[in-house]
Amino acid sequence: MSVYVLDTNIISFYLKGNEVVINNFTRVLANGDSILVAPIAYYEIKRGLLAVDSQKRLKIFEDFCKLFGVGLLDNKVLDVAANIYAEQRRIGRMMEDADILIAAFCKYWTFPLVTNNTKHFSYVSDLTLFDWTQTN
Repeated sequence: MSVYVLDTNIISFYLKGNEVVINNFTRVLANGDSILVAPIAYYEIKRGLLAVDSQKRLKIFEDFCKLFGVGLLDNKVLDVAANIYAEQRRIGRMMEDADILIAAFCKYWTFPLVTNNTKHFSYVSDLTLFDWTQTN
């Protein structure tokens, strides 16, 4: 059984009803695999909905998170994040902190990351990426 971790953009596509993304959710769940919201993705979506005071969409998002669950950050994940930052800095590639934290969560737990920004994450070693905006 695999656990697929969702990046912010995939959650947005799902909540907007993107048919390809929804079909990929259905396929993965039918295979008995699990889906988990990345902790930083939770923060990014929730802050945006609160900023525009979208109570209806906030309720839908909270129900989505109850259904799939949200990962937790701890010091072990933060240590991996610090190493990713240092590695990326050494090779001259700077990533946003949010992307580093999402990648670190997936890397620590060895969970694949589902994103349509595969290029942003492609430089992180030992990170499996899937783009559910594409038909598989």
